[in-house]
Amino acid sequence: MIKGFGGIFWRTKNLDVIKKWYSEVLKIEIENWNGTVIKPQIGNETIFSFFAENDSYFPTEQQVMLNFQVHNLNETIKHLEQIGVPLVKQKEVSEYGRFIWIEDPEGRLVELWEK
Repeated sequence: MIKGFGGIFWRTKNLDVIKKWYSEVLKIEIENWNGTVIKPQIGNETIFSFFAENDSYFPTEQQVMLNFQVHNLNETIKHLEQIGVPLVKQKEVSEYGRFIWIEDPEGRLVELWEK
């Protein structure tokens, strides 16, 4: 029945700051309608997963965490270092891939993943 995710939508306190940050930090081209279309590529997966209310994988006060799959985590880390965006948690390697975490200007934890 489900074909895929149709979108991710959330409210923000400062639209201009958030648009600029996601554009500069994650190189997402935000269009005039305040969004973009990210088309799936071969090798890309979208994970839909639940976490217990008290799970510490991401902050308990944050109801949803974004996870973006990246082509090359080392290049992504270099880009983040060049523009002064610190990692919130150090790189983690597991059977699922390699992960890093950053925070957006409103304090939301954002996970970056290389499979």
